[in-house]
Amino acid sequence: MTDRNKLVKEHIVTKVLSGDLPRASEWHYEDANLTPTECIDLFESQVMSRHLDLHSRVMQKQGQSFYTIGSAGHEGNAAYGKLFKYTDMAFLHYRSGAFFIQRAKQLAGETPIYDMLLSFAASSDDPTSGGRHKVLGSKSLFVPPQTSTIASHLPKAVGAAYSIPLAESLGLEGEMPEKSVVVCNFGDASSNHSTAQGAINAAAWAAYQNVKLPIVFICEDNGIGISTPTPAGWVHANFSNRAGLEYISCDGLDILDTYIAAQRAEKIARESQKPVFLHVKLVRLLGHAGSDAEIAYRKKHEIEQNEENDPLLHTASTLIAQQIMTPEQIVDLYNQVDERVQRVATEVINRPKLTNAQQVKESLVPEAEEKSNNFPLSEEQRAVLFKHEKHNLGKKQHLAKILNWTLLDLMGQNDNIVMCGEDIGKKGGVYHVTSKLVEKFGVKRVINTLLDEQSILGLSIGLAHNNFLPIPEIQFLAYVHNAEDQIRGEAATLPFFSNGQFTNPMVIRIAGLAYQKGFGGHFHNDNSFAVFRDIPGIVMACPSNGRDASLLMRESVRLAQEEKRVVIFLEPIALYMQKDLHEPDDGLWTFDYEAPNAIEDKKAAQGISQHGDGTDVAIISYGNGYYLSRQAQKQLEEQNINTRVIDLRWLAPLDKKGIVDAIQDCKKVLIVDECRETASISEALVTLINEESPSLHHIERITAEDSFIPLGKAAYNVLPSSEDIIKSAIEMYKNDNKKWA
Repeated sequence: MTDRNKLVKEHIVTKVLSGDLPRASEWHYEDANLTPTECIDLFESQVMSRHLDLHSRVMQKQGQSFYTIGSAGHEGNAAYGKLFKYTDMAFLHYRSGAFFIQRAKQLAGETPIYDMLLSFAASSDDPTSGGRHKVLGSKSLFVPPQTSTIASHLPKAVGAAYSIPLAESLGLEGEMPEKSVVVCNFGDASSNHSTAQGAINAAAWAAYQNVKLPIVFICEDNGIGISTPTPAGWVHANFSNRAGLEYISCDGLDILDTYIAAQRAEKIARESQKPVFLHVKLVRLLGHAGSDAEIAYRKKHEIEQNEENDPLLHTASTLIAQQIMTPEQIVDLYNQVDERVQRVATEVINRPKLTNAQQVKESLVPEAEEKSNNFPLSEEQRAVLFKHEKHNLGKKQHLAKILNWTLLDLMGQNDNIVMCGEDIGKKGGVYHVTSKLVEKFGVKRVINTLLDEQSILGLSIGLAHNNFLPIPEIQFLAYVHNAEDQIRGEAATLPFFSNGQFTNPMVIRIAGLAYQKGFGGHFHNDNSFAVFRDIPGIVMACPSNGRDASLLMRESVRLAQEEKRVVIFLEPIALYMQKDLHEPDDGLWTFDYEAPNAIEDKKAAQGISQHGDGTDVAIISYGNGYYLSRQAQKQLEEQNINTRVIDLRWLAPLDKKGIVDAIQDCKKVLIVDECRETASISEALVTLINEESPSLHHIERITAEDSFIPLGKAAYNVLPSSEDIIKSAIEMYKNDNKKWA
């Protein structure tokens, strides 16, 4: 079998010394405002990237490297690696080796060859991921690490770009300097992904309305996605005439043409603060990855034609034609870099690896920081903030109103909180939870977004990259499935793959769960949050009442602000406006709103809550299920069945010790779960109790049916009810089985 890795490696030397090279650039280096030394430096970065790719495949064969998607053919991105400042945050495609190396040269003390080889070898010494993945990333170089980037990094790049002028206008100090630009590159195949289309559309949508958005989208078009060709001319046809988007194209094989085009793009983005689409046409060499047999789907002459168009040969031709280097000097540089890469590789393969699960998981939860944007409000300031509610503040309120007041307080206390979502502005959200917030804090802090959940969450992740604390709203739980990868694949993985150096602190508010009476159907009555339960590192809160909503929201913001956590805040829609518990006008599901008290709030928000201390049956639930269980509790006590009802409040991570302790003196445990029988949290609770207290409890559970929620009253046929809880508790109580006596 032909070793194309070896052929491509030897091809450079043979072609350069024979003079059989592509046509040199029509541009002169002075046209690009470059010096001969800078041109050599760019070529060196291209060569470094190439030899790293070549040697990674050698390492793979020797069992020393584990991920070989490389940059061969894309080395022209060294041009914009030089052009953009290292403080211009860059969200990179996995073929950005030359970009990363060139950027590293901007900052003294960087060692990109050593660092990248550590990453190839999955060494725990890797300064970016700590051995968790082969990534291109660096905190000091403003490059958040990406793993397998299809297009999932584009929405957050848009959010980061939006955050730069936003921070300036609000007088906040961001991570990025003022007048920075965001760089985001991706492949031609990725440009077809719905995530890319949505992100670019969001940027153009904003720019069309004269919103400042300094970003350069760089589409590195090599004409193929793994094995599927991109139709000729498709990228140009798709993006060259988009409203709100500046389009520039260049020959990515020509380092000078690429540099000049990138200069234009950078100038527009930085000075005009508009989004730019830079279309870079190049080739892909050595297949998609080390395991990819390109000959299976490409004809041999096509592979060889691409190799004749090697960007290193194009740059060498230009250097020789413009008398910057001789062929011999080029070959010497090429061989010296090869020797250097091999020498460093012999060192990194012996560096330590991750050796146990604890080491692997260390970065799932970032280290807490003392830095905070919390400024407690004086009584006078709060009086101004709540002026429109002064006649209501002393009255008990339902969950939605208390949550609204909590957000009002939190935004007043934390000047870096930004809310974003569909209809959250003047409308105040579908359920008025964000009512009056935009009037108090303005459209820059309460942002009405376009109807695209990927863009909402991407905006939030990008804002978090620049020292904001975003509180995005997903209008309905079912809608989150349109964008769950932004949580699962981006926000939650960032601390893990950056060894805790990058974080995405945010509180994602989601209206959801079941039991709505007037506005039902599956999309507005989604009773499953299983999508979140297996995401490592996230926190999930679910208040059942107004008092807890306030406590849990304040604690969620603290967790995000101080501990850099991603928090899912699940709000039961059916309980938003609920005032009564047992009978009309009893007002037992309304609560006083208490002013913020950081210490007391934190203490009160910890773990589970419990109502009653009966030992006949312990009922465990959350959200709507807790409300129904409280209704059932009264009727059970009227039948002399003494119960305690436990509200989980935090659904991830579960308060395991609190749960076990709360049921310790109850032999019978009834779990009430409004989610479906399959994949509901009740399964985890049964497992937890049996593992922590084996054979001590008789456990039963009531769940929803494994069904989507139908419209109207039919919904109650597949959901638990207070009657179901009463019936099950009575049967458990009357059970005379000696095993549970």
